[in-house]
Amino acid sequence: MRKDVFDKLMRLPVGYFDRNPAGDIISRVSYDIDVVSTCMSTDIVQILTSLVTVAGSFAMMLYISPILAGIVVITIPVAIIYTSKMRTITQPRFVNRSKRYGIMNGFVEEMFSGQKTIMAYAYENQVAEKFGQINQKAADAYYDADYYGVSIGPTVGSINNLGLCLIAVFGSFFYMMGRISLGQISSFVLYSRKFSGPINEAANIMNELYSALAAAERVFTLLDEAEELADCEGAKELSSAEGNVALQNVYFGYEKGKTIIHNLNLTADAGKLIAIVGPTGAGKTTIINLLMRFYDVDAGRILVEGEDIRNYTRKSLRGAYAMVLQDTWVFKGTIFDNIAYGKEGATMEEVVEAAKAAHIHSFIMRLPQGYKTVISEDGGNISKGQKQLLTIARAMLYDARMLILDEATSNVDTGTERKIQKAMRELMKDKTCFVIAHRLSTIQNADHILVIDHGDVVEQGNHESLMRQKGFYYKLYAAQFE
Repeated sequence: MRKDVFDKLMRLPVGYFDRNPAGDIISRVSYDIDVVSTCMSTDIVQILTSLVTVAGSFAMMLYISPILAGIVVITIPVAIIYTSKMRTITQPRFVNRSKRYGIMNGFVEEMFSGQKTIMAYAYENQVAEKFGQINQKAADAYYDADYYGVSIGPTVGSINNLGLCLIAVFGSFFYMMGRISLGQISSFVLYSRKFSGPINEAANIMNELYSALAAAERVFTLLDEAEELADCEGAKELSSAEGNVALQNVYFGYEKGKTIIHNLNLTADAGKLIAIVGPTGAGKTTIINLLMRFYDVDAGRILVEGEDIRNYTRKSLRGAYAMVLQDTWVFKGTIFDNIAYGKEGATMEEVVEAAKAAHIHSFIMRLPQGYKTVISEDGGNISKGQKQLLTIARAMLYDARMLILDEATSNVDTGTERKIQKAMRELMKDKTCFVIAHRLSTIQNADHILVIDHGDVVEQGNHESLMRQKGFYYKLYAAQFE
């Protein structure tokens, strides 16, 4: 089940991860599936084993006295009605419990990832207090669910004991009438205990079953999530892209009725450097999401080599781009593996060449094991700037005709940044580059600059022409170098 869930997550669109916190997703993959697994491996097996005992005991009771067996059966519908009623009460509480655990895990994951910021602002006490509130709600949800859940077993046991009382009363009556012997009554009582014992045990674990059902509901809700739309029928592979990209009359919004990109038009010829600038929230990263087809446009179209990108397979389209994001990602493994990620069969010579171009080779060689040095999880044993240089080297090595850089040099010093820009320009000759930049000094040599504000292209041209216009770009530039 966990493998199915993970495979499903790999097929879900980016929007799912934008809407759902990582902690809640992790809670479903770990905690909820563990609850289901425990139930399947212990509780279900116990119930199935008990069914054999219940069936055998009931057969013997029928053999001894069908009338008394019928009296015992009367109590079974009562127990079934009661447990069904309790299910409607308890299961929503178990669902809430799982949800609260997801919220708590999400908060913990978020706080641990921002630990340095918390300490820098001396915010430990406030975070601890907020966690205490979230934890208390999780504990209350746990108590609320178990309060009703644990009452099921004793109540069903009482109902079964009522059946034993009826056996004693009617058994005595039939004995005095001479219709049953004392030995038969004794045997019947023993079999009735064998009959009711497993039912009592099943009732006692009913709260665990309801907890598993609630956890399974959350897991199956994830499994039922709409996957990324399938490629259109007849979609072809983008195998020989030259890097010609065009956006024509593009409209897009993450939510219906809230359009953030309005009538965007852009032409990027092969081998050109296209810079996208604008204030925070203007829609720069959204354009990258559309180019990579993480989201589909609401209206208009995006063309690669004159063909609508929806006519290409997503895998081949995304494979035509190399991407370096501001939020760097490295995994636990050797430096060689991290740089070679995405290029199968990369040689050491190719990796070293890319590292040299990204100006990180000298740093790697100072490490105890060079390119065989193992990076800890999320690159905890190297700096942010070094992680960013590794991801830049990875993009350089990746054989793609188009490159996307989203503030890719934000964590390196100015001198290194200039060297990287020069090296990248050399390496990315005849390849189309899309660069999102806040530091306008880094994109002065761009072939075309797209100035975005509130989803609209307010200006476009090269650096010199935009400065002569003394418009929006000029004000942005002046604000940085005032």
